[in-house]
Amino acid sequence: MTYAEATARLAAAGIDSPAYDAAQLIAHFCGADPASLPFAGEEDFLRAELADAVARRAAREPLQYILGEWDFWRQTYRVAPGCLIPRADTELLVDYAARHLPPGGRLLDLCTGSGCIAISTLAERPDCTGDAVDFFPVPLALAAENAARNGVADRLNIRYGDVLHGEGADGLYACILSNPPYIEQDVIPTLSPELAHEPASALDGGADGLCFYRAILQHYRRHLAPGGCFIFEIGYNQADALRALAKAAGMSCVIRRDFGGCDRMAILGEQEDNDET
Repeated sequence: MTYAEATARLAAAGIDSPAYDAAQLIAHFCGADPASLPFAGEEDFLRAELADAVARRAAREPLQYILGEWDFWRQTYRVAPGCLIPRADTELLVDYAARHLPPGGRLLDLCTGSGCIAISTLAERPDCTGDAVDFFPVPLALAAENAARNGVADRLNIRYGDVLHGEGADGLYACILSNPPYIEQDVIPTLSPELAHEPASALDGGADGLCFYRAILQHYRRHLAPGGCFIFEIGYNQADALRALAKAAGMSCVIRRDFGGCDRMAILGEQEDNDET
């Protein structure tokens, strides 16, 4: 299979970035330099693993699951079916937490998945420690592996817990972060075919997409240290709902936008309300 053939097959399957995906698959399974592939002409890559990988991607299996790893922030993470794939927009939470954790501060990452939020934050802040909580075995195992491979296993406790019931926390935290399931139930069937491969438990935020935010504010506020904050990833249409939840809890809410200009992060705390975007 040539680079052009792989690209054409992925394009015919409706892949949004067929040339990029083909290059990533050939690089991973055949050891080629992705930058050289547009000039590879009729070079035939004969690895059986590549043909299988292209077929899987053409069937709309996420590229990240096929590769088995993905870059996030400054780290590389193991990913697998049963665990949400790290996405660039979530890096906003890492950037904010790394800059605002106090010296020696502790963080709590709820619905941790691959562990990418907690791990990348602690990698930026070697003075800090934290706990990461998830309910499912695949994310828990991946988070532990990713903490070890990225050098923070001695500063991050991976904990089993049901976030909807307030489990897994221990003591006080300067930052409580979460990228929880936040998609409305009736929207999930309309999402891209790739998202059908990701665990529904990592997407489903209940009828209005807000059930995890409500549970976190109800159960974990007592674990927030004085001057601390909640840092949430949110859906593009959920800023007003988070403002309302914060107001009901007697907290302020700052909304920040992602690189595409969509509302993406909510910061809730006792600080003066200054709704920056």
